[in-house]
Amino acid sequence: MGGYLVAIDGSGASMDALRYALDLARSTGQSVTAIHVVVPEEIIAADDVPPTSFAEANRDLILSNVEDAETHGQELLDDAAAAAEREGTDLDTGLLYGEPVQEITEYADDNGYDAIFVGHRGASERFETLFGSVAKNVAGRATVPVTIVR
Repeated sequence: MGGYLVAIDGSGASMDALRYALDLARSTGQSVTAIHVVVPEEIIAADDVPPTSFAEANRDLILSNVEDAETHGQELLDDAAAAAEREGTDLDTGLLYGEPVQEITEYADDNGYDAIFVGHRGASERFETLFGSVAKNVAGRATVPVTIVR
């Protein structure tokens, strides 16, 4: 497949990475794909029965948070596609689920991308505090060149 893969999370840095990749793609003739990774702590099948306990209510809350995260992620991807279109560039998009570093690097490998672009700092300080910098870990794990955009 080839092309450039850009991970976006809504942070200014990730949008800078997208713009950088789009600019580079125009001069190199490469395609660009933007992905967003939804990080569900737990995916639960909701049923139509009202919760009867705190645990059930908590599971329903987690599910609604996952749905909110999916909606938010798709909105980010739609905004990225619209920004690319305004610049006269096509942009493919994809919504992934799981741990960001693993999902980004495996997606790049599985689809034969030539390079990965990420922002230097993500939108989720909580995630980075717990798991370290996504950008740094993507760079350490990727099998293709990684550009970290400031």
